[in-house]
Amino acid sequence: MKFFNILASIVLLNLISLTVKAQTNQPQKSDSVLFLIKQYINEHNTVAIYEMTSESFRKGFDKEKLSIFFEKEIYPFGKIKQYSPIGFNQTDKYKLQFEYGKLEFSFLLDKVGKFNSFTFLPFKAVTTSKAVPAATSNKLITVLDKQVDSIARKYIQKSNTVGLSIGILKDGQMKTYGYGETSKGSGELPDANTIFEIGSITKTFTATILAHYINEGKISLTDPIIKYLPDSLSANSELHKITILNLSNHTSGLPTIPGNFANKMNPANPYIHYDERLLFAGLRACKLTTAPGTAYAYSNLATGLLGVILERISGKTYEQLVKQLISVPLHMNNTSQRLTPQQNKHFVKVYDTDGDEIQPWDFNALAGCGSLRSTVNDLLLYAKANIKSEYVPLSNSFTLTHKITYIKDPVVGLGWHLLQEDGASYYWHNGGTGGSRSYLILNTEKKIAVVVLSNSNVSVDDIGISILRKII
Repeated sequence: MKFFNILASIVLLNLISLTVKAQTNQPQKSDSVLFLIKQYINEHNTVAIYEMTSESFRKGFDKEKLSIFFEKEIYPFGKIKQYSPIGFNQTDKYKLQFEYGKLEFSFLLDKVGKFNSFTFLPFKAVTTSKAVPAATSNKLITVLDKQVDSIARKYIQKSNTVGLSIGILKDGQMKTYGYGETSKGSGELPDANTIFEIGSITKTFTATILAHYINEGKISLTDPIIKYLPDSLSANSELHKITILNLSNHTSGLPTIPGNFANKMNPANPYIHYDERLLFAGLRACKLTTAPGTAYAYSNLATGLLGVILERISGKTYEQLVKQLISVPLHMNNTSQRLTPQQNKHFVKVYDTDGDEIQPWDFNALAGCGSLRSTVNDLLLYAKANIKSEYVPLSNSFTLTHKITYIKDPVVGLGWHLLQEDGASYYWHNGGTGGSRSYLILNTEKKIAVVVLSNSNVSVDDIGISILRKII
């Protein structure tokens, strides 16, 4: 149910191994070998790579087999941006950072510096602990301060995490904490106005916009989605079975991502090129995985499509809807899909599960499923308004999104998931992109909320739940 899993669903890295046993191997200087491998891979020059292999290697792999291997398994990763050694024992090992992924490259050289063997494997960093305590704005004065610090340290001291921003709403008061850095080596602490990707928490904004138009009578939860889609899609009978409600509570039967999502996809920024043309083309041919309304199956496609439908009935872009209906009324000044040059100064760098910097994700047609960037301060305002808002149109919209629409496991409202514990209902959603994680949970009766934002693709759900249990 986590947004970041979408990339793993798109780009499946199979175990890649191309090895010929060698009789001997002498330790040799290997940076020069890596320099050449980088050059030849980036040039797609398999002939030159073959010339670097020994006679014993060629007994197992001829030139044609080697060419097929590189064309199918290596070149799709794009160009090698950089490489670094990760160990020298019986074989030399290097981490190769490609445009679209990472591989571990190990090899054995013969006495004249030719490859006796080489192996490509999925790269997985070893997670250790930081040598020194990460910086924090936490003054460790109150009992809560110390509890938050104890919880946050388990996360931020990992070698593959970078920055963390935490917000708590209790007794009408907001308290925030920053840990780590906005970017590696910057020494800049995240604060409550630091901007992060929030991933699938965006889905609760999409549900709120939907609720607004339901309350205005412009759309109904029972409407078939085909009512709001181009006539060219009516030929697909599968679509006639799906209602607007099904899109919002993940019971549509639509797949997690569109069947044609990989078309022209940039693995480093997977949603940027998926426009309405591709969306509607994919819908014309899509098949449902389950009958609508019968089973929960988390779908970025469904909520992204809901965002498109809301754009079509309003005549506004998704970003305009968020600003007009939610962020401007609530004075959430740093919540939007696209950032201004001034806001970009406060936007974090983002890092994958190994702690390597990658690029943020940009969204096109499927903006409604995960495009927003925000801050802890803004999301605390959002949570506070979900609990009680004096602005009637929004109050009515939030109330509607909290109504349970699916009672099996998991329990779902509109956009929100419900955690029911000790007789209380907690509305929550998490999020993740290629380099970020987020978590928001609130309770309307107890008037409490917790927000956790990270610029690392390492789950923060446990942080949010652990802090919640300290304040209830």
